[in-house]
Amino acid sequence: MEKGLSGLRGRDFELSDVFYFSKKGLEAIVEDEVTQRFSSEELVSWNLLTRTNVNFQYISPRLTMVWVLGVIVRYCVLLPLRLTLAFIGISLFVIGTTLVGQLPRSSLKNLLSEVVHLTCCRICVRALSGTIHYHNRQYRPQKGGICVANHTSPIDVLILTTDGCYTMVGQVHGGLMGIIQRAMVKACPHVWFERSEMKDRHLVIKRLKEHIAHKKELPILIFPEGTCINNTSVMMFKKGSFEIGGTIHPVAIKYNPQFGDAFWNSSKYNMVSYLLRVMTSWAIVCDVWYMPPMTREEGEDAVQFANRVKSAIAVQGGLTELPWDGGLKRAKVKDTFKEEQQKNYSKMIVGNGSLESELD
Repeated sequence: MEKGLSGLRGRDFELSDVFYFSKKGLEAIVEDEVTQRFSSEELVSWNLLTRTNVNFQYISPRLTMVWVLGVIVRYCVLLPLRLTLAFIGISLFVIGTTLVGQLPRSSLKNLLSEVVHLTCCRICVRALSGTIHYHNRQYRPQKGGICVANHTSPIDVLILTTDGCYTMVGQVHGGLMGIIQRAMVKACPHVWFERSEMKDRHLVIKRLKEHIAHKKELPILIFPEGTCINNTSVMMFKKGSFEIGGTIHPVAIKYNPQFGDAFWNSSKYNMVSYLLRVMTSWAIVCDVWYMPPMTREEGEDAVQFANRVKSAIAVQGGLTELPWDGGLKRAKVKDTFKEEQQKNYSKMIVGNGSLESELD
């Protein structure tokens, strides 16, 4: 904005300069780069599902018949088969982890836990007609490390666990997700926390540090964005994951939207309705890129390290990198951030000090 304004004038502020800011404000309202990341991405062409391009107006009779045929196939053929597989996978998972959880801590328990996790997650991925392409498997997260990935959906966990086991870190859920979480923690030392409890945050960091101190423990899986983003972008990584030390193993996940919408809009759909939408799509197709491990460089703070990892994931996955906090999905912009932007605008309007000179 500062460069655009400087191109309009090489003089002091004039009243006509207000139009430039008005134009930028209207552009931000019409196409806000933040809030549109919390709704399903638009498609270039219709994929015969409910979601379509907003500019798509006309459906021919022939295309309508194809769509009706697709509805019959998806709801009457695929859905019953997928529900059966999902029921088998989830039931075996809950039963298996509960039984393994009764065993004393030993290498046998760890082995059985990994077998249960891998087997049941692979069954659940089949229930979604999942087709996953893994790239650079030589960089798969190693024990004692931390795996960080961009976050689009709860099924990100299934996608990654199909190829290896992890210690999970995430928010406590209720309902079906809560049942699965309570079963998981019996067989493997997963870490669940309440987002609203500050005490939990410090306890989580402490437990994570203890976990990575043991190099034989499973790698920790963390989604630093803290919320689901719509498969087009990577938003701000919370610094907590990068303060505990250890080796970071970045992973980029990119879904193909032509076959189904994997994004979970948690403010609009609960877990059951979301899974029903996914199971009535054509398939879940995605690419997973394992990336070379990264460590914190000398003189680099946690925020800079988090931004460096985020940039690497965005480039690898072909995603847009945004500096905004994913927490804006549920909360308003902080007043301090608004005041900072207002100060920047005032510097540009007055013209007696640019942002660059201020930084210098």
